[in-house]
Amino acid sequence: MQLKRSFWKPAAVGVIAIVTGGWLLQQGGEGNVYLQARIFQEVVRTISDRYVEEVEPADLYDMAVEGLIDELGDPHTTLLRPEDYSQLRLTTTGNYGGLGIRIDERDGWITVVQTLPNTPADRAGLRPGDRLIEADGVSMADWTPDEAVRVLRGPKGAPVDLKIVRFGVPDPIPVRIVRDEIHVEYVTSFMYDDEIGYVLHQQFSANSAEEIRSAIRALQQQGASALILDLRDNPGGLLEEGVAVSDLFLKGGAEVVETRSRIPDQNETYFADRRPVDPDLPVVVLVNVYSASASEIVAGALQDHDRALVLGTPTFGKGSVQTLYPLPGGNYLKLTTAKWYTPSGRSIHREPGEPHGLLAGVGEGPISETGPSAGLSREVYYTDSGREVYGGGGITPDLVIMADTLYTAEAEFRRALGEQLSQYYDAVFRFAVEYANQRPGLQPEFEVNGIILGELYDWLVDVGVEVERDVYDASSRLVSRDLGIQVATVAFDEITATRRRLVIDRQLATAAELLREARSQEHLFTLAAERVSEEVAVAGER
Repeated sequence: MQLKRSFWKPAAVGVIAIVTGGWLLQQGGEGNVYLQARIFQEVVRTISDRYVEEVEPADLYDMAVEGLIDELGDPHTTLLRPEDYSQLRLTTTGNYGGLGIRIDERDGWITVVQTLPNTPADRAGLRPGDRLIEADGVSMADWTPDEAVRVLRGPKGAPVDLKIVRFGVPDPIPVRIVRDEIHVEYVTSFMYDDEIGYVLHQQFSANSAEEIRSAIRALQQQGASALILDLRDNPGGLLEEGVAVSDLFLKGGAEVVETRSRIPDQNETYFADRRPVDPDLPVVVLVNVYSASASEIVAGALQDHDRALVLGTPTFGKGSVQTLYPLPGGNYLKLTTAKWYTPSGRSIHREPGEPHGLLAGVGEGPISETGPSAGLSREVYYTDSGREVYGGGGITPDLVIMADTLYTAEAEFRRALGEQLSQYYDAVFRFAVEYANQRPGLQPEFEVNGIILGELYDWLVDVGVEVERDVYDASSRLVSRDLGIQVATVAFDEITATRRRLVIDRQLATAAELLREARSQEHLFTLAAERVSEEVAVAGER
């Protein structure tokens, strides 16, 4: 009996310990949270009272909040101050109260780079090259562009008094400009050649889908039978607009994207629900490492449904969704609440610290042992037609084409400029302003020839930019492009300037070459696959 008692007593105690211990541990957990809260309050109070340097309690709480968010290790979760939220609204709506100018810092002064048409600045007569030296009686010397933006933007109808210095005018010019609502155009489109339309999309805002739809229709009226959608350097924006842009190309009922979360109301699948602009229009989507978020939603959906050939370099890899939660004082918490998945079920999210495709063995050419999958252990998925695509680490293009690199002589020119590089760009801009002002009849097709390049070199020497003439001459391709962009920017419009930026663009040229030959979207994939096979064969012979 003693043996039985010695057995059952510990067992009973064990049962009691398990049952009550769970309760005690649970209570201990709650108590631990309470204890940690008390410790936190005591730390804040003690630092505020006794730290060697005075620190305001409000600042300590700010530090604590920032530290808490930072410890999550999520670069996309952040606390938005009121000014941050205002900037976010600008990027997502494309509207703000302001003057309608693009500015930059040149030679220590805020300088007008471009005036937008039909805006207060345009109506007031501001010109590219004008230096803003005073705003509402305050000197703007050594202001950064961000500081200037905070002052120049404001409520519609509110005036701002400026003083400007204009090249060739001896005295500062006072001008009062009344702010108005400015709409930022994130879509630029034109005919790349007689058959191919080109649409550049820079940011997903509230009107992106309709602006792109209108652009495509206008291009088709001009004869476009194929399309290049350029999402390079597009950081994304509104998820809903990413869905809506995808909707322009996909058949009704096609899945666009799925969001998954531990929060039930964040789980949702989005489908295309409108008629596509043209279901038979061959499309190439251009992407690079700075294509993120909504750009990746579009590229992923069109790739999974075999609706577009994706060309360029692997994308950023932002496969998460953020939700805004209002806080006191006009602050907002931008919190990651879900991850999104392409129609094939892949997540393209790149975790913090995970190497990007370009740093992890992705080379130019095919999706094969020698191409984008080389050196990577990434899960394979399949498109509607059975083509292989990859999850994790961003969208891997169907055809990886690296961006242009400088010729040897051009790289030497850049090295020769060294710390003078910003001075060089300032000088080219000033020369462009003077050149355009002296030629009121200048046409958008102007040519940057040897005579102009010689004049520019003399200008550079006069302003103190030191570079040998033979090094300069050997970089005529690069300098011609730099000058062409600046003249187009100050004398014409965004379309003309964009055309000049694309003069040297290997990825765009490759897309156009494939589209000229393709008879259909399916044929476009075949041509790309043939190009991949040829490059694999060449790589194998090396």
